[in-house]
Amino acid sequence: MSSKAVSAAYATRLGDNALVLGQRLIELVAASPELEEELANANFSLDYIGQARMFYTYAGECEGAGRTEDDFAFLRPEHEYHNLLLVEQPNGHFGDSTVRAVLFESWYVLLLEALTRCADEGLAAIAERAVKEVRYHLRHSSQWLIRLGDGTEESHVRAQASLDNLWRFTGEMFVADELDGVMLNEFEGPDLAAIETQWRKNVAAIVAEARLELPGDQWMASGGKQGKHTEHFGFLLAEMQYLQRAYPGAEW
Repeated sequence: MSSKAVSAAYATRLGDNALVLGQRLIELVAASPELEEELANANFSLDYIGQARMFYTYAGECEGAGRTEDDFAFLRPEHEYHNLLLVEQPNGHFGDSTVRAVLFESWYVLLLEALTRCADEGLAAIAERAVKEVRYHLRHSSQWLIRLGDGTEESHVRAQASLDNLWRFTGEMFVADELDGVMLNEFEGPDLAAIETQWRKNVAAIVAEARLELPGDQWMASGGKQGKHTEHFGFLLAEMQYLQRAYPGAEW
């Protein structure tokens, strides 16, 4: 692939992660345990959707085919989305969404930090803006996980069950494919092996403070980065794309 094609593909992948998680978070509005958390989820969702817009716009510029951020977000079939399987998992109960946030954001912060130092100036600039938001998101979700794990007997049991259930989606974050390899070797991009080492250390510290236990080695689900998704993704996409599909070219 040309350098522009690599940048477009990588930016699209990052945009997919941000868009899908933003969609999941907006579903939590009116479903959180307190008003402050309602506002937090709404704002975090907007942060992620804003990041998706930046990544998609940059992808469109690199691609040079005239596609806009809306084309990337709403007018692609399921197999053309390359987000991690973790972010498309249903919200479930509060412990599920909290654990999902901690696992993903602990990885995302490290990835964005690495991207700020990459040779792709466009991606580096977006990462510089996004990482400031995600650091705050991670602090927020970590505090909640500690509160749940070190809380009542029920909150502890349910948080541990969430961690055990979602752990199988974390392996995909560190399996480098061809695109990851090109970003590392030609653009001085993220080294997923190095990120995994630091991620494990950071997550272990949060989990320990929450008085929870890290799951052991196990089979890991994968395929999201190759456009192969779980059964939940089609329902999410159908809801997200409904307006554009029903009224093509509609504008506010």
